Amino acid sequence: MAPLVLELRKNKELECICCLTGQHREMLDSVMDIFGLRGDYDLHIMEKSQTLSGITTRALTGMDGVLEQAKPELVLVHGDTSTTFAGALSAYYHKIPVGHVEAGLRTWDKYSPFPEEMNRVLVSDIADLHFAPTRANAENLRRESAGGEVFVTGNTVIDAMRYTVRDDFRFATPLLNELDFRGRRVIAVTCHRRENYGKPMEDIMHAILEIADAHPEVEVVYPVHLSPAVRECVFPILGGHERIHLIDPVNVEEMHNLMARCDFVMTDSGGLQEEAPALGKPVLVLRRETERPEAIEAGTAALAGVDRENIVRLACELLDSPEAYARMAKAVNPYGDGRACGRIAQAILWHFGLAAERPADFSI
Repeated sequence: MAPLVLELRKNKELECICCLTGQHREMLDSVMDIFGLRGDYDLHIMEKSQTLSGITTRALTGMDGVLEQAKPELVLVHGDTSTTFAGALSAYYHKIPVGHVEAGLRTWDKYSPFPEEMNRVLVSDIADLHFAPTRANAENLRRESAGGEVFVTGNTVIDAMRYTVRDDFRFATPLLNELDFRGRRVIAVTCHRRENYGKPMEDIMHAILEIADAHPEVEVVYPVHLSPAVRECVFPILGGHERIHLIDPVNVEEMHNLMARCDFVMTDSGGLQEEAPALGKPVLVLRRETERPEAIEAGTAALAGVDRENIVRLACELLDSPEAYARMAKAVNPYGDGRACGRIAQAILWHFGLAAERPADFSI
């Protein structure tokens, strides 16, 4: 949302007010600093050992005071988190229209990803303006007879990378400055999805270990999520390996620049499936399904699943076959051209009668 806030604040016709939930304080503060932003409101909902119910109810009740004081004409929410759902529901309770950024993503399995799939489905039922990254996302919404206007904008995350990726970037994490990105094969890894907790995550970790052992030229960089369930799985299996670097979570700027320098990405994250192809990096998706099938169809990503043998097979193919690597690295990114925020701003102006033309849909 950061580049969208910056875009909206450039427009004299719009007053953009930014409300933070404070769910992940460290990551939030780093993003705000990187983009030079400040929040007008902060709900401070973060608590130790947060539950989904606690996150949702604290965000919902916190939004009451914000909406009563600010009295906005439109509430924008992003993606599929529990705070996204709470923000949209609160706006509905106050009879304020909702614009959903990154709308229309679907796996058609309400428990995978959990709770994200149901969050975004429920937000689609509430939203008045749907900002779909791709035509396929827009078709999902039309298939569900979503109310309101649907716009195909591209994804704002691609816009964000214009602010973050630099050739002269210096990492705050010392290890990343010391890695030989030119002489070694560096794999960037993230894995933290709730549906992967337990045996699926254990199998993923053993696959990463097997890949590293089979390829002495490989260095693995894994910023490990702070969730105890994740760390209690990751460190016993991968800890202590000299070429598997388990580091603390990095901010968005460091992650983007790590991806820009690595060979390929292995992840169960949603956003990285869009960001890595924008940098020409293949992606192995560590999930059984994905709400981003465009990357699979375009050839920028492959669905590796959570089976150890399949993950190892696909990773070794990228490491051992220059042809296989080139096919994925050179595929066209289907998620945006860096102008999603401009389209969203124009769509909002058009909705309120402040622009003469509806924005043209993004297409590749």
